[in-house]
Amino acid sequence: MYRKLPAMVLMTLLLFAIPSALFALSSDEIIEKMDNMATFDTTFSTGSIQTTDRFGTKTSLFKSWSQGKVDSLIEFTSTAERGQKILRTAGSLYLFYPDAEQLIRMQGSALRQSMLGSDISYEDMTEEKNTLDSYTAKLEQEEPFNQRSCYVLTLTAKTRSVAYPIQKIWVDKESFLVWKAEYSTQQGRLLKTMEVLQTFETDTRVLPKQSRIEDKMKKDSSTLMTIDSFEANPKLDKSIFTLENLTW
Repeated sequence: MYRKLPAMVLMTLLLFAIPSALFALSSDEIIEKMDNMATFDTTFSTGSIQTTDRFGTKTSLFKSWSQGKVDSLIEFTSTAERGQKILRTAGSLYLFYPDAEQLIRMQGSALRQSMLGSDISYEDMTEEKNTLDSYTAKLEQEEPFNQRSCYVLTLTAKTRSVAYPIQKIWVDKESFLVWKAEYSTQQGRLLKTMEVLQTFETDTRVLPKQSRIEDKMKKDSSTLMTIDSFEANPKLDKSIFTLENLTW
């Protein structure tokens, strides 16, 4: 019995001596979990976009549907923008203006344009959830944010087709929610920031309820995006995400 004790003690010491890094997630694994936690088979939500600048405060209301990592449709319901729609499908984004019966395909730098005068771009509002297709991820460090332990990662664009060449994000180590993001040029000039102010839980996941976005190219401007209602995995007609439906 006494002869076995040293071996058992040695084994215990070795187990505790194994570097914790061996059990840590890689940067790609963190991003994959982040995208997966934000992706549902289908969703339906309602919410508002409230922008405050030197001209005052403007609020726009919307309904939104999504399917998987790519397909999304947003329809504005507030009086000034009623019937305007944004459709995102694989590789394409379309705007529809009912008054002019006009359909516009957004490409390249147009995706970065301000949506309804807010600090949110068309790309921000309809971002696809396949980050690693467009970015290379690097885990910089771990640090707390809003009293939550977070991974801090830098995302570097693989091509020039994305809106932001560099992203720095704070990802919750438990929920994989992005609490904070900084979007910059290749040279490091800060373009935009995003911070989650409130969250809600659904289907065992934590999602942003209210976020503040600030376009650093605008003076004294900020936008609050709030989700008022959210339904996970509702039954949706696939025709929702077609051009025929967009102009109906």
